[in-house]
Amino acid sequence: MPMPMSDPNAWATAMNNLGMAPMSMATQQLMPDFDPNLGMMTGITPMNPMMQGLGMMPPPMEMPIIKEIIHCKTCTLFPPNPNLPPPAIRERPPGCKTVFVGGLPENATEQLIVEIFGQCGEIIAIRKSKKNFCHIRFAEEFTVDKALFLSGYRIRLGSSTDKKDTGRLHVDFAQARDDLYEWECRQRMLAREERHRRKIEEDLLRPPSPPPIVHYSDHECSQLGDKIKDDGSFPDAVRVLLTWVERGEVNRRNANNFYSMIQSSNSHIRRLLGEKSTHEKEMEEAKEKFKTALSGILGQFEQIVSVFQAASKQKAWDHFSKAQRKNLDVWRKQAEEIRNMHNEQLMGIRREEEMEMSDDDMESSHLADGKDLEDPGVSQVETLKEENDSLRCQLDAYRNEVELLKQEQGKNQPIRSEEDTTHSQQLSFLQQALQGMQKVGHEHTCTHAQARTHEATASSVVSCSQEKEGVPEKNLPHSPVQSEREALLVGIISTFLHVHPFGASIEYICSYLQRLDTKINTGEVESLLSRLPCTFRQELSGVGASLEKRWSFCGFEGIRSTS
Repeated sequence: MPMPMSDPNAWATAMNNLGMAPMSMATQQLMPDFDPNLGMMTGITPMNPMMQGLGMMPPPMEMPIIKEIIHCKTCTLFPPNPNLPPPAIRERPPGCKTVFVGGLPENATEQLIVEIFGQCGEIIAIRKSKKNFCHIRFAEEFTVDKALFLSGYRIRLGSSTDKKDTGRLHVDFAQARDDLYEWECRQRMLAREERHRRKIEEDLLRPPSPPPIVHYSDHECSQLGDKIKDDGSFPDAVRVLLTWVERGEVNRRNANNFYSMIQSSNSHIRRLLGEKSTHEKEMEEAKEKFKTALSGILGQFEQIVSVFQAASKQKAWDHFSKAQRKNLDVWRKQAEEIRNMHNEQLMGIRREEEMEMSDDDMESSHLADGKDLEDPGVSQVETLKEENDSLRCQLDAYRNEVELLKQEQGKNQPIRSEEDTTHSQQLSFLQQALQGMQKVGHEHTCTHAQARTHEATASSVVSCSQEKEGVPEKNLPHSPVQSEREALLVGIISTFLHVHPFGASIEYICSYLQRLDTKINTGEVESLLSRLPCTFRQELSGVGASLEKRWSFCGFEGIRSTS
């Protein structure tokens, strides 16, 4: 909507007060010498030396903006009183591009409105009312802020002082459907872009899809058979085999190929069981290593506690100061607490082991150990038996298939040459496999026979050893326990030392026994313990002056050495 400019300098001065370059309706600068860095126009004398943009440093935010007179072609705009409060405005609607302009003169025309507000920016539409107000819709949102700058100005048409030619402008935000619709469309577009961006990020972070399953063919089947036999490619190959079977790729022509692949899959069970036993063995070794380390740590804690106990005795305690005694007492209590905590942990591990291994399990383990020591070839014999049984089952399966194919060939005459070649190939394949299985079975049978002979020899050796063991009691050495009272003492002392895994002194043992019988003396108990080296063991503990002899129970280790 073109319109001539009446007084560009006045409008430029007003726009300069906002710190913005004066824009024409074509969004071009009215003054080409406007310097945006300084916020002012060269060649225009400022009315106030404290105006915004005059200095190099920006003015304080609370300094009011000085409005000046704006001269237009057909009207003049006078600024409001600077002492009056700023006009009230409503809350800005989202995406607002429309302003409400009230207080227009009665003789105001649409051309006058364009002349005043056209310099703020491009005007799309003007809806003028008969009651001295109108709505102006701009093309951009930022032009609304420029239009609000004119709120409060008094307008006068020409030089007339008639009431119909004067008014006071009131500019405020207006709510329009078109603005709201465009804003909602823009928000939806931004939301779509955000969703698209997030989807791209999720696709980048998403793990790659598994490779597609190849379709069945003779070539792929032969390659899959080799992959199934390999331990590294077995999981992927089994997945492909499962997919083929579920798709229904099995028929009479390729049934043998699928059977061989399934048979190869079955042979991996033994490998998996072996891996499981290996991991279990490693776990047991780790447990045993932890228990050994914990025992060593507990022994060192015992030594530390013994040091504090020795320092607490009267001959050393009197030489320490009061503060040192207090610290020693605190350290001793802490060391004893830590020692007791680790001791309870070790005893808990031992109780768990005892609960896991019952008496029957212990007997079976001892028998198994004895068999391994007597005959190391028993495990090999059992392995050969299992292999021989599996080979027999495979041999029987091949024989049955050969018989079925022979019967089918005898009953039904082939119609096409392809079926002839297929049946002949299957028959030759099964015959070759049968011959190979017979050879392997014969070798395993021979090996099994040799193993049986070795087993019989071992059993005879065992029986002979048992006969030798059955000698009369006259040749046996004399028992170290000479009376029922000594046997009772051995049982009581064994029970007492079993709950003291780190041993006890002979005085401690005698003090416990004297509660039961006051006639028991130290020499009798010590001689009895010395006569049973496989049941009780004497150890030295401590350092220097705190050196002490302790007796411990070693019956669990002694029964293995005597057997």
